[in-house]
Amino acid sequence: MILIALLLAVLVAIAVADRSGVEGRSGSGAALASTTQSPVASLQQQFERVVQTVSPQVVQIQGERGLGSGVVFDDRADVVTNAHVVEGEQQFVVTLSGGDRHPATLVGSDPAHDLAVVHLTGATPAAATFADSASAQAGDLVLAIGNPLGLRSSVTQGIVSSLNRSVPEGNGITLSSVIQTSASINPGNSGGALVDLAGRVIGIPTVAALDPELGGELASGIGFAIPSTTVRQVATSLIASG
Repeated sequence: MILIALLLAVLVAIAVADRSGVEGRSGSGAALASTTQSPVASLQQQFERVVQTVSPQVVQIQGERGLGSGVVFDDRADVVTNAHVVEGEQQFVVTLSGGDRHPATLVGSDPAHDLAVVHLTGATPAAATFADSASAQAGDLVLAIGNPLGLRSSVTQGIVSSLNRSVPEGNGITLSSVIQTSASINPGNSGGALVDLAGRVIGIPTVAALDPELGGELASGIGFAIPSTTVRQVATSLIASG
């Protein structure tokens, strides 16, 4: 959050400087420059475009044990999510961003990678675009879109904090080469989308770090996502074998 605030402050300063330069000019050149959109407004509109595009591609998945998020993987209504979201169950209710509810069935699960696929019946929402996560870099701006605490289509923002982390999930499972992000990852975000400013999925949020000094509470600004290259490989394999 602090980094984003600093970024916006820099952009505001640039916009003010540009505007001051324009005021010193005269004639048509000044008139043309005055219509140029400020960097802050441009960045805000880009955030809005990403949210409008990606939100319909992210769904809520509810089973008997709880709920999480999922991302529409293809145009056949297959949805990729975390294995721990669907653990021990076969049938689910999927809620789209607009509120429509549809049944879904487990296609397959890969607990070692904490990934699973469910198949949605009765609707074919638009599939998300999955980027090559190998091109992600620390410092990239990202948005996390999901359903934390059942609040559909919630959005948090941050950066890619680090790459290639190894993160223990419990039950003897350690995820390797995951993306660390400062975007808030809360209960219910699991299985949602971590996207870049082009609206492409670079990862699937899976877990937030716990702070032992705070009695095991969520550590603010430290979350982890499974990279999209792994997601595509595992989901494609699960669909083919399922």
